[in-house]
Amino acid sequence: MRDLTKSFLNKTIDYQKLLKYGFLKINNYYVYENNIYDNHFKVVVEISKDIKRSKVVDLVTNQEYILVDIKDADGSFVYKVREEYQNILNDIIKNCSVPNVFKSVQAKKVIKYVNEKYNDDLEYLWEKFPNNAIFRNKNNNKWYALLLVLPESKLKLKSEKIIDVLNLRYTKNENIINNQNIFEGYHMNKKNWITIKLDGSVNLNKIYKLIDNSYNISLKK
Repeated sequence: MRDLTKSFLNKTIDYQKLLKYGFLKINNYYVYENNIYDNHFKVVVEISKDIKRSKVVDLVTNQEYILVDIKDADGSFVYKVREEYQNILNDIIKNCSVPNVFKSVQAKKVIKYVNEKYNDDLEYLWEKFPNNAIFRNKNNNKWYALLLVLPESKLKLKSEKIIDVLNLRYTKNENIINNQNIFEGYHMNKKNWITIKLDGSVNLNKIYKLIDNSYNISLKK
């Protein structure tokens, strides 16, 4: 069977969505079955708190069809079965889980604050950068905040510790950059953005005010 643990990395499974998707709860497992390739094969997905796995079964022999997980196995037949199999797995991951990338207490509180005040959800725009997400102003589609996961060395600190950071728009009428926990915008226009470490070193209420300020700046033409 294929281990799906890595496929659900930094994602939280919504078990109610699994049931709506068509999974059946059997003992401690959520089990999903779906025929593919003109009913010649069956995809089986099993999910529990500790186990996430799947397989393809050949319905003629009732044996697991292991060629879909052998990289060197090629040919149009294997490719088509593998493609249909992967499409089902991708659809389950997309529809039955939510991202859980940002682990720090402050990052979670920032997400909650923005969601409750502005009714905005994080958007994950880049497949190649799954640890980056944005908040977008619905009035004009301008970004006003980005959440990122990166090593402190990216902020020119002498540490490889992985942290959550928040990028915000900021008009520097008052210079609050100290290069300890507030920096010029990482990977953004350094004149108009700042980066804040979400490690508890900046007061949360101050962060909320800076979010509001960034949101208001994004409203300007």
